[in-house]
Amino acid sequence: MCSQIESREIMPNWELKNCCQHEQVVFLATIGVFTVVILALWRTVLLTPFKLITVFLHEASHAVACILTCGRVEGIQVHANEGGVTQTRGGIYWVILPAGCNTFLPENLISHSKAFLFFLVPTMLIGHGYETLIGIEVKDLGSSFWGMALILASTNILTARIAAGCLILALLVVLFIAKNWTLRGLCIGFIIFLAIIWLLQEKTTVRILRYAILFIGVMNSLFSVYDIYDDLISRRVNSSDAEKFAEVCPCPCNGVAWGVIWGMISFIFLCLSMYLGLVILS
Repeated sequence: MCSQIESREIMPNWELKNCCQHEQVVFLATIGVFTVVILALWRTVLLTPFKLITVFLHEASHAVACILTCGRVEGIQVHANEGGVTQTRGGIYWVILPAGCNTFLPENLISHSKAFLFFLVPTMLIGHGYETLIGIEVKDLGSSFWGMALILASTNILTARIAAGCLILALLVVLFIAKNWTLRGLCIGFIIFLAIIWLLQEKTTVRILRYAILFIGVMNSLFSVYDIYDDLISRRVNSSDAEKFAEVCPCPCNGVAWGVIWGMISFIFLCLSMYLGLVILS
């Protein structure tokens, strides 16, 4: 009988019964405030460092995909215009996304003007007629993944510390393979920024580490949705990922349609992260 009661107590509250408690209200309100602030300041220099850290996470995704498929990372660049380049050699091509089209350059150079991201397809699809779809380019969905991971990490101080530690470690590693000073400066700046926030968390009453991680998570989540809108609706960039994908995909969808689809998926990621965050805090 006692074991049954204990198992009930540790079961996740998927139905969100008795929502919303104080921590859940603070969680939702903070995401709302961060969303308004980010959108209001989107085109200002104040958000530039956080945009660049988002691009960095894109490029880190390419590098991780390369390493996991036994390739070698030649170098990474992040540019002030929010673009980035990851140079790799070897690895599995359909895991490491190409630059702007569905082919790879001789040196397996992965570059993009607006931060390309990778989408991993289960290997079980290989051999079942899906090989041509495994190299699919999915613009900015990687931002949604990182955003969801960071938003969920912010729900607990321990996971927030782990997330901050992983970011610092990744920045330290990239610092030594960075190919331009914009990325080096970004790495140094955010290492110092996260270290100061962490020090304040541990040594003072200013406990803002969770909020810093949450802000970066919300920034990543919004980056994908806004960037798709900016490229395909606001400015109508014909060289965007969605336009390029529409050219090679046999489906009767144009670039705007693919952008809408990817934007909806990104929005679903954000909503899912909020829901899971409420479950964790319940």
